[in-house]
Amino acid sequence: MKSAANSTAQSTAQSAASEAAGVMRAVVVHGPRDLRIDERPRPEPGAGEVLVAMEWGGICGSDVAYWKHGASGTATLRHPLVLGHEVAGRIAVVGKGVDGLSAGQPVTVHPAEPVGNDPLPERIAGRTNLYPRVRYFGSAAFDPHTDGGFSEYRTVRAELIRPLPEGVSTEHGALAEPLAVALHAVHRAGDVRGRAVLVNGAGPIGALVVAAAKHRGAATVIASDISADSLAVARAMGADRTVDLAAGEELPVDIELSFDASGAPAALGPVLAATARGGTLVQVGNLPGTAVPAVLGALVTREISWIGSYRFVDEIDEALRALGDGLDVSPVISHRFGLDRADEALAVAAGSGSSKVMLRLGGV
Repeated sequence: MKSAANSTAQSTAQSAASEAAGVMRAVVVHGPRDLRIDERPRPEPGAGEVLVAMEWGGICGSDVAYWKHGASGTATLRHPLVLGHEVAGRIAVVGKGVDGLSAGQPVTVHPAEPVGNDPLPERIAGRTNLYPRVRYFGSAAFDPHTDGGFSEYRTVRAELIRPLPEGVSTEHGALAEPLAVALHAVHRAGDVRGRAVLVNGAGPIGALVVAAAKHRGAATVIASDISADSLAVARAMGADRTVDLAAGEELPVDIELSFDASGAPAALGPVLAATARGGTLVQVGNLPGTAVPAVLGALVTREISWIGSYRFVDEIDEALRALGDGLDVSPVISHRFGLDRADEALAVAAGSGSSKVMLRLGGV
């Protein structure tokens, strides 16, 4: 088995050789369980674009789904796709017509770009995450697909670039995207200042919801999960109390505001029962797209408001400010792998015992 040092040295040598040849390496899924490190031409930025030398990427559930099943939700692979939408790096080349950005600048990316310019209905004005057609990094929702950022280089439209605050590493900058998802969920709940909050599901998003709720002023945050390891991460991210469901511990009662970050239909009944009469449940964990059994009676009898939360609008800017102000996301990171070990990294992310698995894409 290769040592980490040998693996890193080999990856660095491969990267240098690829760059000299005008090509780059990318993490490409070709079908279920068919992941390859492909060589592709190194891109050049067009007008209004920059070329980013990627350094870090965080593996998300959708990346795992494409790797395992060749699909994520209703999006199905039709041809090879570069994975990754949680990424950060440094600007390598600035294209024509781009102002305010410079080579060497550390940046992350807002990975969503609405397609078309039709106005949204007044009732959802400004909520660009609900635009009918959105291209998202690392998504097969469109044909041709939208390649992600798990590659040594990627061109990015300048308006999608977000400079990192002083002192924020590119590794932490790659987590601005999932932190934005968490902040959007908390935003959907309204004012959380001084309130007691339950977060069910302490995976990476749940742990970041814990941090986001505390960042927004929640008085008490309780995290629940079936994994002791995940609960330890939640505590490190600011949870005041944890509930180990696998150990027989029970959810609290009369919680005014709950978040379900598990996406498990079986959890909905207990979480609704834990939510106070007239309280609110924010659904941030993705639920299956197929029919599943779920106990929802308390939604009616307790008059609970059940609110969906999908991706984010511009909360990535707040996420970067929070990181710059010292919000520490390092407890969420459980594993790090080089780009050449992406297949192993996805397997770890798909299994139990991991939190956020990071890919070192280059440059560090």
